[in-house]
Amino acid sequence: MKDRLTEELLAMRATREIQPGEYCNLGIGLPQMCVSYIPEGCIVQTENGALGYGPLITAENFDQMDLDLVDAGSRFFTPAPGMVFFDMLTSFAMIRSGRLTSILGGLQVSERGDLAIHGISEDDIYPQIGGAMDLAWGAKRLIVAMTHSTKEGKSKIVKALTLPVSARGCVDLILTDLAVIEVTPEGLLLKEYAPGWTPEEIQEQTEARLIVADDVGEIEF
Repeated sequence: MKDRLTEELLAMRATREIQPGEYCNLGIGLPQMCVSYIPEGCIVQTENGALGYGPLITAENFDQMDLDLVDAGSRFFTPAPGMVFFDMLTSFAMIRSGRLTSILGGLQVSERGDLAIHGISEDDIYPQIGGAMDLAWGAKRLIVAMTHSTKEGKSKIVKALTLPVSARGCVDLILTDLAVIEVTPEGLLLKEYAPGWTPEEIQEQTEARLIVADDVGEIEF
């Protein structure tokens, strides 16, 4: 069994897509980890009403935890200079403004860039859609960071969604533990692959057809 990227490496790669001066929102789950690797000068927003916060609380900085500083996914974060707070109405006006880059998780992404993200099972921690639809629809740019396959080994990058649609034609870039894939009008463009893998092997793990970029190469961090 070949190695896939860890969640930490995937979060590190995702933050390369955020440039200093940009505003971004990080979805629940793996995307939340991105805040610990975000480049200096990037401003992070959470839908429960904070803008410009710092890295998450971990075992290494547990002494800095403030019970009042928690993001939309119930993860504690550290303060940062200039951090501000606001109500949910203002927060969702930001989210729907087309000015934020969103990094979300995903259950399925289609070859057309359609996204299924909200849970449908009573066993899911977050079975409701939450703010995912707003974040997907209202983003300036939408990046989906997720595992390439389900726990059962089925591809999460599909020809057409079989799960309920969160938003259609919204995804710009797919980052998985195997690949970096851009959604283009011509189809899904494989731009980078995990170390130790080949484009052919990644296609075997992917239901949708991939177009291999001329300059395709290994993922760099």
